Amino acid sequence: MRSRRWVAMRPGGLEVFGLQERDVPAPGRGEVLIGVRAAGVNPADAKHVARGGFAGPRPVGYEVAGVVEGVGPDVTDWRAGDEVLAFRVLGGYADHLVAPASDVFAKPPGLGWAEAANLLLAGSTAADLLHRVAAPAGATVVLHAGSGSVGRMVLQLARRQDVRVVATCGPTRADDVRALGGTPLDYGPGLLERLRDLAPVEGYHAALDAAGTDEAIDASLSLVGPGRLVTAAGQARARAEGFTGLSGTDPESAAYRDSQRQHLVDLAGSGDLDVHVAHTFALDDALAALELVGTAHPGGKVALVP
Repeated sequence: MRSRRWVAMRPGGLEVFGLQERDVPAPGRGEVLIGVRAAGVNPADAKHVARGGFAGPRPVGYEVAGVVEGVGPDVTDWRAGDEVLAFRVLGGYADHLVAPASDVFAKPPGLGWAEAANLLLAGSTAADLLHRVAAPAGATVVLHAGSGSVGRMVLQLARRQDVRVVATCGPTRADDVRALGGTPLDYGPGLLERLRDLAPVEGYHAALDAAGTDEAIDASLSLVGPGRLVTAAGQARARAEGFTGLSGTDPESAAYRDSQRQHLVDLAGSGDLDVHVAHTFALDDALAALELVGTAHPGGKVALVP
């Protein structure tokens, strides 16, 4: 039986991506073979290829949902037919994927395939942002890009922690932010002054940057002191000016994100964490999906459906 997957042939832009055919892989010790029903599409998928640091073909995609089709000889927690999701895997843009059994989680029955495939990267990033700033109940934080995929997760998790969030977003997304418990604020001219108008007497506890724009960085530096500035946007300037940069490739961030995966699955399964999927694409159309995500305004999560 043959299988298809997207790979990056070398570092570069979308022109280096190609659809590759191969035999369906067999799971080895400690591994699970998943028949992919949906794969999450994230900005990091293209950014990491552009950044380089690898040689030869590199599989693409970090999170999937699907059905177990086989297990390695020592795997006892999973069996064929189990509905699962997997995160911090490599090669999710495929119709079949072999994943470490330790990175596989039972899919909650009420969660759709596309939603399950888009839960854990954004969710664990949001959890990491809030963890790093350690905002106490009743505190107020600034969140840049509050209506984005990570921002929506931050809003929902912060509400559970009784942390108030003033979140920047476009005017058409204000109701979305409000519905998730945030106080929306349009970005653009006068942002700093408008943020100051909404600040509590004690000021903002922290600034969380999921946007990476100069506007977000400038406003954050003016509002919050050292040690309480965090970014998940990968912007070099933010790190240079004192933001703590969070990344799944950083050992501390990776360990914390991994520790939160089952908790996030449980929240989504109970209906306490919403995953908003705005677009789905066929596996053949992965490049169009990446182009949409690359605009930074896809309107929600994006999934590939093999």
